[in-house]
Amino acid sequence: MSITQAEVCEHIESNRSELVDFLSELVAAQSLPGEEQPAQRVMREKFEELGLEIDAWEPDIETLREHPAFFETNTYTEYGYEGRENIAATDFSNSDGPSLTFSGHVDVVSPEPLSDWSYEPWKGTVEDGRIYGRGTYDMKGGVAAMAMAYQALTELGVELDGDLTLQTTIEEEAGGVGGVLSALERGYQPDAAVITEPSGVPTLGVASAGVRYFRVRVPGAAAHTAFQFRGVDAVGKAFKIYQRLMDLYEERNERIEDYGPAINQYPDAEGSTTNLSLTNIEVPGSWTSTVPGEAVMEYRIGWPPSAEQTREDIREEVEAAISEVVDEDEWLAENPPEIEWFGWNTNPHEVDFESDFFELVCEKTRQTTDGDVDYRGGLAGNDERFYNRYYDIPCPSVGPRGENAHAADEFAEIDSLVETAQILALTAMDWCGVRED
Repeated sequence: MSITQAEVCEHIESNRSELVDFLSELVAAQSLPGEEQPAQRVMREKFEELGLEIDAWEPDIETLREHPAFFETNTYTEYGYEGRENIAATDFSNSDGPSLTFSGHVDVVSPEPLSDWSYEPWKGTVEDGRIYGRGTYDMKGGVAAMAMAYQALTELGVELDGDLTLQTTIEEEAGGVGGVLSALERGYQPDAAVITEPSGVPTLGVASAGVRYFRVRVPGAAAHTAFQFRGVDAVGKAFKIYQRLMDLYEERNERIEDYGPAINQYPDAEGSTTNLSLTNIEVPGSWTSTVPGEAVMEYRIGWPPSAEQTREDIREEVEAAISEVVDEDEWLAENPPEIEWFGWNTNPHEVDFESDFFELVCEKTRQTTDGDVDYRGGLAGNDERFYNRYYDIPCPSVGPRGENAHAADEFAEIDSLVETAQILALTAMDWCGVRED
């Protein structure tokens, strides 16, 4: 007798406590960027229990360097890739149905400062229909949901006609080069994919922003403040550049059309869906009685698909703005600042809204949640871009509702974790096909 999709959904619902318990175990496996293996050990054990064929590997930096999406991530620079494994766990079908990958990253950002938390960040705490803890929302909740979706299919004896891969990757928070890109280059190139990032079902993730980091080193001339007339204040010079870049932020938002899915998600983002932010400033060797001899500013610039710009365009625009300040300042003209582009270096993407797979995911989302499907994305970078932009593989994100990603008291709504697992299971059944008795 064939298992119905309704029975699959009921099975996942009846096992919601197991989903929550597994997510709590995964949260307890502290896995900061560059130190992801505690969570990967938990996932390997789960995949082994499910009887999946496991492939674990360290990223090959030299192979990745040849890819147009490559850049050296902050975590690679600090930790390298040795001992940092990705995992692909596959249920290989004996038939030739379409293949599918569910993918999620296991790295999470630091919970510091711990004093801001009302809950223990490394312990899944259940309260009022929510589970609190670092990574519950971004994105161990989605990882747990995809594992439980496959577990339900297995326990009910559902056999798929196409290969299904469950994939857990490293360093998405730093750009994903050693994670999803490494998996794609290893050969995990399915007919379709889902990233279980927290989209907020029934909202689906459909786009990511282009993202670049840059650093500006502004020279001054150090002097004792008693002899201030002999020095040049580097902070004052840096402030001129800061003001020009904030003007550029305003100019870009006046020129670039707001990106709809970003406004859908965050209505208060209207007028600012392209961003340019000072994220850090340092004054090396600073002392209260010293004229600052150098100031170092770090920035992040992000832009949505509606900007229709590449990462090369962005570099030219930023450097041109800084050059305007340099040309108008006698000191900077003779002592130009150094501009260094580092870390995140990605183009934006959006999913193919007309693809059969995206339409299927929308259908299963409506079926599962009884809600109207909405779209979100375009403000931050994420792993979907690798599939959609570089490999022409349709890949939306489907994940739970919640709040406080990268902040204190992060949580996911438990009902939405169940819904995410249900959507994934039904999508696999329809996309890969189900072997009949």
